[in-house]
Formats: sequence, structure tokens, C-alpha cells
Amino acid sequence: MTPIGDLSAVQLRDALARGELSAVETAEHFLVRIEDRNPALGAFVHVAAHLALDRARALDALPAGAARGPLHGVPLAVKDLHDVAGMPTTYGSAAVAGRRGGAPVAETDDDLAAVLSASGAVLLGKTQVPEFGLNCYSENLVAPPARNPHDPSTGAGGSSGGQAAAVAAGLLPVAPGSDGGGSVRIPAAVCGLVGLKPNRGRVPTADAQADAAQLVVNGPLARTAEDAALLLDVLCSPAPGPAHGNVVRRAVRAAPQSSFLEGVRAARRGDLPWGDRPLRIGVSTGSPFDAVQDIEVAPEARAALDAGVARLRAAGHEVEEAELSYDPEYPGAFFDVWTTSMGTAPLDDDQAGRLAGLAGAFRARALRRSAVELARAVSVLRRIEQDVVRAYGAWDVVLTPALAMTPRPLGWYWEGYDLADAAGADQDYRRQCGYTPWTSIVNVVGLPAVTVPTLWARAADDGPVVPMGVQLIGRPSAEAQLLAVVAQLEDQGLTGPRPAA
Repeated sequence: MTPIGDLSAVQLRDALARGELSAVETAEHFLVRIEDRNPALGAFVHVAAHLALDRARALDALPAGAARGPLHGVPLAVKDLHDVAGMPTTYGSAAVAGRRGGAPVAETDDDLAAVLSASGAVLLGKTQVPEFGLNCYSENLVAPPARNPHDPSTGAGGSSGGQAAAVAAGLLPVAPGSDGGGSVRIPAAVCGLVGLKPNRGRVPTADAQADAAQLVVNGPLARTAEDAALLLDVLCSPAPGPAHGNVVRRAVRAAPQSSFLEGVRAARRGDLPWGDRPLRIGVSTGSPFDAVQDIEVAPEARAALDAGVARLRAAGHEVEEAELSYDPEYPGAFFDVWTTSMGTAPLDDDQAGRLAGLAGAFRARALRRSAVELARAVSVLRRIEQDVVRAYGAWDVVLTPALAMTPRPLGWYWEGYDLADAAGADQDYRRQCGYTPWTSIVNVVGLPAVTVPTLWARAADDGPVVPMGVQLIGRPSAEAQLLAVVAQLEDQGLTGPRPAA
């Protein structure tokens, strides 16, 4: 039998369902891997071995014929932005962790943890994130940074950086991330994974003031289209129990097929979601940030885009240049909305004083912003949403580079400043926009998108090779179509990386 750690998530799920593996031996295998490999990667910030093994034993003790969830015994983890009963939650922030590093321990599961638990998954712990999930890199003042397994001198991206590093390094078979401006797609691209941001409303979520423009949605990070589809099927399940207070769970209906996983398998059999015709794919490097800064597309990013174009044409699709332009009000409106969550974070003055530079600067600006200014920014983004969805509608899929550069060295964003220094906030944010100029607009317009690797590049003559890829943006609720395209690319020999040794 294939070693446990080399199985895909689907293969692992099936082996557990057939009784070829127990939940305990599976959890123990991945816990040993984490103990061995995590010190060099910084993927996990908290490992809950005892909780995980107790959970695995309980799953193994279920009587014959008892109902089992779709991820029965599959090891997973969540970002350190989610509450799991019995585990601490720091939100990647020294303001929450406290002066003695004592983060509060959650008493109950949040919605995501509840969905994963109901699916039968075994949660091994919490993974590294940027402070309050703000950044496209996972470096903070609480724990060591999440590193790219393919080049540990570079970061793993963010905000799902710890999740991506763990999957790419074989510490997890698959992982759920959350994406408010690219936080699934960016680390997936950095680490050479498939990263899917679902359509707004596809995955049940909670409405709150902290996400005034409804940017955030949970999505999978995986090595293959099938693994991503497997986890997406689970994420689309509503959280157990009733909604509470002002929390409203909402989700659009699933795709016509029985599941996203079955849809990928059907596509591999030739039953494509778009029928017999080729897809019309528009290619663009235009960015909504072009109005405020020069976006430079590195040669490696252009090569990855060209490789994606060639592979899509080889699959029979029509790929042409798309002349896309964006409203110059986008950068300012997006910044105002993106920074608002820091203003609503429940921190006292002492805690606020322990925020890192960018988070502290964002909080100060958010607290000075009036409700009218925020409402105007949201209104601008809603107008842009209508314009962009209409423009993208000329194509079945819009294709962009995934990232503008090769993976960034640790400390690059705040280079020249201390991470705790608010003086470096503007440089930090500007470099983030320059590195990932094509992801946030997808959250604003609510469309589904996926990043997938298309080639391996060497950023320096004597450096390691790193994955580079593309972003595919679909029509409304077209996740099944995007996953089918990824499956086509995989069938051409484009696959995710093997777990790093």
C-alpha cells in the first residue's frame, strides 16, 4: 500500500472508509511528520496532539453501521483565526496572545470547526497567519514565520500561509483556508498548490460588521483538483445547530452534479460542464492598482502565464487577449474597506499598543474613518462589481498571472523597518499590492477563482526552483467549471508538487 503521507486526500479518505487505515494510526503518522518537519517550516503554531488522538480513538470506536462523515478520520487543521474548543486562538497577534504569550483557549467551535468536526475530520491544531489575517505573508510577533517548503528563505504567503506550507510539505493532506483578498490563492500559488476561492455565497458564512463588503469566503488548498473538490463539498455544508443572534448563514445551491468531486471525475470521463464547445478565455495583466502604482510583471510570472496559455490551447480552448480596465477609485475604496476590520477589533488601549506596525496603522486610520466614508467606499466597490462582472462576462474565463513575482524573501514587505514599526505600513501595503495585484478584485466582485501552478522557475542563479502559476476567474457560481479546467491541466502532466522532504 502507498505510504499514508503519499496518499491524496481522496485516497486517504477512501482507505479510512474501507477500514484499511484507522483514524488513530493516520493521526499519529501526521503528528510525527509535524514534529519532525514543522520546526523548519513554522506552519503550525499550536499542535493539539492529545485532543486529536482522543478524537481519533472516538472515531475508531464507532460501532459497525454507525453514520460516518465524508472526511471520517482525515487529519486537518485550521488557521489561527478560528476557534476550536480546547485550543488557544491568537489571531496571529501579540495583542491577543498577551505579554506572557497566554492566548485565550476557546470554549466552543466556530462555524468552520463545527462543519469540519461534523464531517468526521480530526483537527491536529492551528496554523500560522498574519496578524488578524490582514497580510499576504504569514509573519507576526507571536511565532516563527510560515516558510515556503520549496525555498525556506521565502515566506509561504498569506493569510493561509501556514495551511499552504503544511499541505505542500506533507504535514496535512488538504486544508481549508479563508480568502478575503487572495488569502487562499496567494499561498497556494507560492507553494505550488491548487487554491480555490468560491463564489460569494457558495459556502455558508456569517454576516458581520467585520466584513462590511462581504469579501471573505472559505475555500480549499489542495494538491489536486479532486482533493480541492472533496473539501469544497464539505465546506458547502451548513454549520450544525441554529444560527445565533444576528448571524445569518447563507449559501447558493450546489452545482447540478451530485458533488464537486463527482463533477471533476465526470470531466475526466469527457462529460465537461461546458459541453463540447471550447471555452473562450480572455488573458489580461491589467490590474485595478495600475491607477496608483506601476505594477511590474516579473519574467517568471510572464513565463507562467505563457505556459498556462499554451496548456489551455492544447486542451482545445480559445485563448485571446482581453482588454480590461478598472475604475481608478478602486484602490482607495478597497483600502478603506479592507482596513475597517481593525477598527472593530475588540482591543483595549494596552492591547492596541502591542499591535504590529501595519495592523496598528490600519487600526488608527479605521478609527478616524466615519460611517459615511465607509458607506461611500462600499458603494464604490458595489458599482465596480457591476462593471467588472459585465466586462468579464464577455469571456467564459479570465486568465491572469497568479502573482507578479517569485515568492518573496522573509521580511521583504517591511524591509528597512521593524515589523512592529507603524512607519513601514505604507511600504508594506504598497508592496503587497504590487506582489498580488490580481486577487482582491475577485473578492470585491464575488466571482469564483482558482490558482494553479504552470511551471517551476529559478528566481536566482544558485537558488532553488519555486512554483509559479496562473489565476483562472470564472463566471458566477462556476466553481465546477474551474475545477474541470484544473483537471484538464493536470491530465496534461501539470500536477501539484510532491510533498517536500
